[in-house]
Amino acid sequence: MVQRPKVTVATEYGNPLSFWVEYPNGLVDVTRTTHLPKGHLASGDVAQEQVASEVPVPPLLKNAQLDIPVDGDRHVRIAKEKSAIVIIDMQNFFLHPDLRDHPTGLDCVVPLMNLVPALRAHDVKILWVNWGLTDHELTTIPPSLVRGFMKSGRGGFGSQLPGPFGRLLMRGEYNSELYGPLQGLYEEGRQEGTDVWIHKNRMSGIWGGQTALDLYLQEHGISTLFFAGVNADQCVLGTLVDAYFRGYDCITVEDCIATTSPAGALESVLYNAGGSYGFITSSERIIKAAS
Repeated sequence: MVQRPKVTVATEYGNPLSFWVEYPNGLVDVTRTTHLPKGHLASGDVAQEQVASEVPVPPLLKNAQLDIPVDGDRHVRIAKEKSAIVIIDMQNFFLHPDLRDHPTGLDCVVPLMNLVPALRAHDVKILWVNWGLTDHELTTIPPSLVRGFMKSGRGGFGSQLPGPFGRLLMRGEYNSELYGPLQGLYEEGRQEGTDVWIHKNRMSGIWGGQTALDLYLQEHGISTLFFAGVNADQCVLGTLVDAYFRGYDCITVEDCIATTSPAGALESVLYNAGGSYGFITSSERIIKAAS
């Protein structure tokens, strides 16, 4: 991927309330706490008319902030209490070997098992965003989506799956639970008050006027989102792009996303996630920064 060159002088982007500051040393401060010395952006501006030179980089406030290494020789400074990881669809329906073959999805389990406790320790919210339909919602899903989850005109949302898996992607069914040890990881966090389960009923967890995820983020003042889960080019990408459109800071955790699509699909997601929508990092880099 072609890397964006570093800025030569400190530059501020955004508006007076929602802004980033990027420094020549590679730091991108998304905490929205420190404007450049000459003052915040004028109303209506999206970038400083006169960029600031020789501006000192604000010190890291370790009790409230983290500097996360990302691709492109950058560090993204986040505000811990305004950050969350959005883990999408790591459910039995998509991962359990008795239902499908998804080895790259299963490869995301261990990195997530290591990453989630590290983020919890810094008060970053853990949001498990999953399909979980009600019988009423079955009557509201658009035909294109219904058809996409059917095979040869049969099955689909709410249909009975083999064995103990229950009805397809309905709330409370075994196929809708998180895969393997991830369900226990969520239960642990739920009891501690650190983890939240959020149902979705579309490919994107943030769509239309209101969704449970978007409402939660707004109510808790969250502006920075880490993204993980499956499938990278479908539900993860849909949620990521909608979050980007709404102005959230988007950081994709590369070793925690996967897809069953051909290799070029994941390559395209990563290219745009790091080149346009935000930043790319890894679980190891986050854990090291958090330690």
